[in-house]
Amino acid sequence: MHVLIALAPALIFLVALWFMDSFRLVRPLSIALALVYGAAAALGCEALHGWLMPAAGLDHTTFSRYVAPVTEEIAKAAYIGLLIARGRVGFLVDAGVQGFAIGTGFAIVENATYLRDFGDAPLMLWAVRGLGTGVLHGATTAMVGIAGKAVADRYPRWPLPIAAGVTLAILAHSLYNHLLAYPGVAAVAMLIALPVVVVAVFERSEKATREWIGAGLDLDLTLLQLVVSDGFQATRFGAYLRSLPSHFEGVVVADMFCLLRIELELAVQAKAWLIAHEAGLDLPVDDDLRAALAERDYLRRSIGRTGLLALEPLRITSHRDYWHHHLLAALAERDHLRQTIGRTGLLALEPLRVTSHRDYWHRHLLAQGSGIRRQKSGGASRKAKP
Repeated sequence: MHVLIALAPALIFLVALWFMDSFRLVRPLSIALALVYGAAAALGCEALHGWLMPAAGLDHTTFSRYVAPVTEEIAKAAYIGLLIARGRVGFLVDAGVQGFAIGTGFAIVENATYLRDFGDAPLMLWAVRGLGTGVLHGATTAMVGIAGKAVADRYPRWPLPIAAGVTLAILAHSLYNHLLAYPGVAAVAMLIALPVVVVAVFERSEKATREWIGAGLDLDLTLLQLVVSDGFQATRFGAYLRSLPSHFEGVVVADMFCLLRIELELAVQAKAWLIAHEAGLDLPVDDDLRAALAERDYLRRSIGRTGLLALEPLRITSHRDYWHHHLLAALAERDHLRQTIGRTGLLALEPLRVTSHRDYWHRHLLAQGSGIRRQKSGGASRKAKP
């Protein structure tokens, strides 16, 4: 019973958060990696504190109130900060889910350590550890992720977007540790505050996701039709591209045009996948999409950093359109694994399937998305350059 009360609450909250996201933006593998990182961070902090507390000459109470919140929150925040910096987080909701997963992994190891050292402690201690401290670690790291993503969205060039979130997390953690003199109050305060914050953030993120998908899909389709039309040269985009040969070789400018077109096609594909995924459909990845992803990577390398900077004035879509490449690449990797497993292996997995039989219908929907490329390119399939 002690083990269940100490370890289960944070995991239950994590699963609830994941199910609250109707778009399922965070893959189970990403959650598992976040849990593992959080557990490793807890082990690292335990070793660090074992050396730092006697070296600093502080008693346990002072150390837990003023030093441990700093080291633990920074250690947990490092991974979510890396995900945001590398464009692996698209919305506030997936920043919150992955942040909470990191904190959950941290809490599981920390509470397991307490169980090892104080296994015969009264039930109240484990209730406070599970419902209070366990949820605290998840909530504070989710706060870092949400605040960091919000700052990164508003100020894309800000060097350390998670700084404000880490500061808030440290203050909240320190305040909670001050309240441990009244453990019941601390646990109840955490259980009341967390649902309010989570619901507000998830509602905002769901709204932002739908706005990005709806308005962004219309814009991407309009721009894509414009790019492949004969009138593109008369637009300000075409005029800007015509001015680039004075600074770049003609072949580089041609690659710039191809990259602009491919990124619009991929943006349409990503939004179509999200729409279908929210409806419960699991879309496959076709060969055209894999070729487009490979060609995009080739073009970016070919154009180079200076050329990509020269393309910035043509980027009028959302910053999240950089994130969609990661999403589609992950889908391509998933389908590659399915092909590797083969038909027999997939049949063996059928008892584990919990999705609807309609998940096999989706091929028609994505065929329309990839058909945009085939129709505009005269039916020629793309091949990645060697």
